[in-house]
Amino acid sequence: MTRRPTAWHTATVADVRPETPTARRIELDIPTWPGNDAGAHLDLRLTAPDGYQASRSYSIASAGEGTRVTLAVDEVPEGEVSPFLVHDLRSGDEIEVHGPLGAFFVWTPTPDPRPVQLIAGGSGVVPLFAMAQAHADSGDASEFRLLYSVRTPQDVFFADELAALAASGTLRYDPVYTRTAPPGATVPPGRLTADRLRDAVVGAERAPRVYVCGPTPFVEAVSRWLLDAGHRPGDIRTERFGGS
Repeated sequence: MTRRPTAWHTATVADVRPETPTARRIELDIPTWPGNDAGAHLDLRLTAPDGYQASRSYSIASAGEGTRVTLAVDEVPEGEVSPFLVHDLRSGDEIEVHGPLGAFFVWTPTPDPRPVQLIAGGSGVVPLFAMAQAHADSGDASEFRLLYSVRTPQDVFFADELAALAASGTLRYDPVYTRTAPPGATVPPGRLTADRLRDAVVGAERAPRVYVCGPTPFVEAVSRWLLDAGHRPGDIRTERFGGS
């Protein structure tokens, strides 16, 4: 794994566009960015005209050595930062970011032949998408799966990209729709359960490396189910989030 220096950077917004009905994809140009591993995050700081500052951590949806960084931010209606990023941020704006951050919850190609199981809840798919895309780009031969619990098809982050990865054969993609399933779906909508999880993920007997990301209750439940199914604690890496 490459050790990358962490620092504050000035980022220019290169592009913004809707990701879901409540989320926005944000492309940043950061000339001093040292690159980042898949799964890393950054701190983003906003400064008001009166000098008040607010900062929040966001997972990075891109990886590699470039200076273009992709975020996908879901609005927390009562939050301090995300409503501005989703509704008010414009191309050409400058913001401050600190990173790259995180060394535990990252994926890089390794000689380890074990499969990799990604499990996402809602916008927790952001760093896991970065891992799946980095895996495809690297030509790494390990088996990759993504179990994605999401409310409706319209709430899927990176829908086109995930479909393309699945079609390429580099990712097995298993969405679980909790409220509304797409037309023609063979499985009715419903919450992820221990039984559904066990049937969809790589079995514990194969000792997969597992990455889980989502809201705290989701991550805690999934982690407990994985342990109950026989997965080793050291093989499970988690990242959770709250409001922003």
